[in-house]
Amino acid sequence: MNPYEIVFHPFVTEKSMMLMEKDNSLQFAVSMKANKRQIKEALEEMFGIKVVKVTTRIGKNGKIAVAKLSPEYMAEDIGMRIGIF
Repeated sequence: MNPYEIVFHPFVTEKSMMLMEKDNSLQFAVSMKANKRQIKEALEEMFGIKVVKVTTRIGKNGKIAVAKLSPEYMAEDIGMRIGIF
């Protein structure tokens, strides 16, 4: 699958901003059909980062993935690069 068919856009809320600072994690709206492995590979390919863990949840806004980044990548830097701030 094309990574841009899996990951739609960053999901930005107050909670996601707190996770970015506290847990070095980013949140994204993703395809309902994508599994965690596909999401991890898509994020690594799209942004050139290393993802340690992906967790997902399904809410009223669709499927949201939380990607915990490895320590050598800072979530704030990646957020600046993709336009969260």
